[in-house]
Amino acid sequence: MTDTATNSEGPGQKLGLLMCIALGMGNMIGSGVFLLPRDLAPLGWNAIIGWGVSIAGTLCLAVVFARLARRLPEGCAAFTYAASAFGPGTGFIVAWSYWISCWTVVATLAVAAISNMSILMPWLGEKGAAPALIAIGCIWFFTLVNLFGVRRAGGAQLLTLGLKLIPVIGAVLVGVWALGTGTVPPPTMAGTQPVSLSGVSSAATLTLFALLGFESACVVSDRVKDPERTIPRATVIAAAAVGLLYLLSCTTVTLLVPIETLHQSNAAYATFFSRLVNPAAGDIVALFAAIAALGALNGFVLLQGDIPRDLAHRRLLPAAFARDNKFASPWITQIVSSGLASVIVYANYSRGLADLFAFMVKVTTSTAIILYIVGAAAALLLERRGAIKVSAGFAAATIIGFLYSAWAFYGAGLEASLWSLAMTAAGLPIYLVMRRSASASTPSGREEAPVA
Repeated sequence: MTDTATNSEGPGQKLGLLMCIALGMGNMIGSGVFLLPRDLAPLGWNAIIGWGVSIAGTLCLAVVFARLARRLPEGCAAFTYAASAFGPGTGFIVAWSYWISCWTVVATLAVAAISNMSILMPWLGEKGAAPALIAIGCIWFFTLVNLFGVRRAGGAQLLTLGLKLIPVIGAVLVGVWALGTGTVPPPTMAGTQPVSLSGVSSAATLTLFALLGFESACVVSDRVKDPERTIPRATVIAAAAVGLLYLLSCTTVTLLVPIETLHQSNAAYATFFSRLVNPAAGDIVALFAAIAALGALNGFVLLQGDIPRDLAHRRLLPAAFARDNKFASPWITQIVSSGLASVIVYANYSRGLADLFAFMVKVTTSTAIILYIVGAAAALLLERRGAIKVSAGFAAATIIGFLYSAWAFYGAGLEASLWSLAMTAAGLPIYLVMRRSASASTPSGREEAPVA
């Protein structure tokens, strides 16, 4: 093993545009779109409006992050965007919170994969240790994949993205066919909640979880070829493509399957294909949905390793977290992160699949939103300082992205928000200790600030 102060990959080992797009799209198309119809169906028009709000807000954030990536292409976005505007202390806290969101997403995606596989093997949907251990096994399999280097992880992301697009696009095609042939009655909103601000807010919070990950290429920018050009393009393309697919696909499933049927399903897309095509098609789609969750799990395992690695290079975490193996993978960071994700899965599996997923969605979303709020605020401040030259359209997108992120954080609810804030605050003592250690190790006795 080797300690590194800088990224140790050669140009041939880094991610190009296609792999960056696959990383963003693959991390976005995970468990959310396949499980959300069950929770969105009772909301009726609130769900459709919520999708529109989430997609518009996410696109505004994608534009903001693309511009920040062009201005600050080096280092992990979770640290550099906040640190450039507000200093290394804020950068550390934002990066810490985003790291937490990554390994909680990993845990959530492992649960989602088992939830979809429970269609094929019903015993997996029961409470108990066995499903938890299988979910944990999935986490460690993709941890092993990532330990063999970023290019192998990127290759796995490309493969799983191709597979997961099949049921997403297929649902739209089947829906058009079913309505055109009269196989299903025209959709109605009977029995759903009337449109309200609280209903739209709840829907927007749930749908935002499905859109988390558009910023993935920004987080691993040190591992990207020509980051000034590649990352902005990949970020906007991934957000726009997935947003459109989600709006069409998830709405189709929500409208064409009865609410009571969706409420009893652990795999909404599998249920959709079982009813409108045949039961065998539903089983196949359940397998594809599980692959989708596992593909996103692979992408977030990559992210969960890079954030502490970047902080350790800045002497904001112990040097061990910057230690790479011969494949330039931060092996200690990966083991710690996956270990934490495994503990969450095992400790909370008594909730059952549905309750566990709903709870973890809210905690994960509210924790990840901290990066979006601070990133948009950083863009506004850097614009005011003249560090970023922007148009009126970009300024409007930045303001909308900030307001949307703040609203979504509020919409996550008190319990999830308190959990996210408590886990984020847990990083403060570590930051203070590391800063004090850096100051004490400086010969002059003056504090040596990490590079922002």
